[in-house]
Amino acid sequence: MKKLFRSTTDSKLTGLCGGLGQWLGIDSTIIRLLVVITSFFSFGAVILAYFIATLIVPKATSQDFRFADHY
Repeated sequence: MKKLFRSTTDSKLTGLCGGLGQWLGIDSTIIRLLVVITSFFSFGAVILAYFIATLIVPKATSQDFRFADHY
């Protein structure tokens, strides 16, 4: 089972989009664009959810990425 972590290598702000991209197996740029676009239509609710998720999702360590490419 794959675990969700905030990325330490693919990070622009907090690493959450990079970690989601790695967890879902898609490019993190697509997730970043979706967050920006949906934040305009949600009147900031997505930004609030982003920062709450940043507090909940742990930051990855080097041990967590040891098997990241083998899913």
